[in-house]
Amino acid sequence: MAFTADSVGAKYRMANFYEVGREKIREFAAAVQDDHPAHFSEDAARELGYDALVAPVTFASVLGVITTLEMFEHFGWSSDLRNIMQTDQRFVFHRPIVAGDRLRGETCIDSFRHMAGNDVIVTANHLLDDKDEIVQTTYTTLIRREDLVAGGEQ
Repeated sequence: MAFTADSVGAKYRMANFYEVGREKIREFAAAVQDDHPAHFSEDAARELGYDALVAPVTFASVLGVITTLEMFEHFGWSSDLRNIMQTDQRFVFHRPIVAGDRLRGETCIDSFRHMAGNDVIVTANHLLDDKDEIVQTTYTTLIRREDLVAGGEQ
């Protein structure tokens, strides 16, 4: 199955929860060079009013990638990251992600267009906690190169 205009509205929800661990928060913060103390110290997080480490604002991208790849596989769309490039992302924060959160991703194809031999796909991604409350929403624009989808080479 290929992406088409009929793909708009397709929705997928992760079957399992992703449990946010404090070491994952520390590793992610170090990887993105975000040295805010609340990512590394429970005391610093408590000073800000949180009971656990606070994840960097872009931590949601970890679940975004997992959910999007699962969705592509679920619908039989190519999920080879070599032919997909992220060109834009917008975050809407409802509350911070903290250590101990159990999150599930839900992704929907928000828009699609075919342009200059490429598929331009916008996804709306919601991170939901174990009470089904939205924690973060991201809108991600992906460009999928058609020549690589078809097996062509550059």
